[in-house]
Order: sequence, then structure tokens, then C-alpha cells
Amino acid sequence: MSRDVMAVQSDVAAAHDTVYNAGLTARRGVLGDEYVDAALSRNAGTDGEALQGYVSEFVWGGVWTRDGLGRRDRSLVTVSLLIALGQHTELATHVRAALRNGLTRREISEAVVHATAYVGAPAGLAAMRVVQATLVEQLGPLDSSETETADSEEAQA
Repeated sequence: MSRDVMAVQSDVAAAHDTVYNAGLTARRGVLGDEYVDAALSRNAGTDGEALQGYVSEFVWGGVWTRDGLGRRDRSLVTVSLLIALGQHTELATHVRAALRNGLTRREISEAVVHATAYVGAPAGLAAMRVVQATLVEQLGPLDSSETETADSEEAQA
């Protein structure tokens, strides 16, 4: 193998490492260290290990680190897409991430209502069950004063 080919391979490997590390940083920032550590350790030495590397590099490093949308907006888009795709396990994960990224309970619930208009009632209802359980797990039951405050804010707008 020539030195030029070896140099290119080394540069490509360094670029992959850079994007992977940026992705791992973004992934940890959005999902939390505990979640990411569990996903990586659960898959270490298994068939899923390569997929974890791919997701960290290409999804988190290649997409979540791009300019143009902040994490809050990316969370809203991701929640909506997961509703449309019926990916409920990932939906629960990304509802938790959306809360970490600054979305409110009401904004997440409204995203489900909005998505339901496009994906249909059965998909929306199934998604809301996941979202509701995750919101209760993370924030506790919806307090009636939260609903009253939101209704009052809408009336003023």
C-alpha cells in the first residue's frame, strides 16, 4: 500500500473519530449520560455495537450537530417524525430528550395533536399513550392549574 493511500486512510479515520466524538457529545447532551452509557454498554461486544457507533457518528454527529436548527427544534421535529413512524420506544426516549431541550409538556402534547391531523387518529392515540406515560413519569400527573394557565394564555394571545 502506498504512503498516499495510507495517509488518506489515516485522514478518513481521523475525520470519522472527530464526527463520532462530536456526535457522542451531542447524544449525551440530549439524552443524558446515564441513557447513553446504558445503550453503549448494553450493546458492547454484541451485534448491536456497530449500530451504536453508526448512530453516534452519523445521526448524532452528522445531523444533531448541524447549524440551522437548535436542539429544541430538532427535538420537536424528531418527536413528530417518531409519531408518524409509530416508533414508540424511541418516542418515549425523545419525549424525555425534548423536556431536557426545553420543550414544555403542553408543546409536546400539542405536537401529538398536530401530528394526528396528518397521520390519523389511531397513530395519534397510540402515540399519546406513550407521551402521556412518559410525561407523567418525568413530570408527574397533569395539574388542573396547568390546563387553566394554558387556556388563559391562549385567550390573551
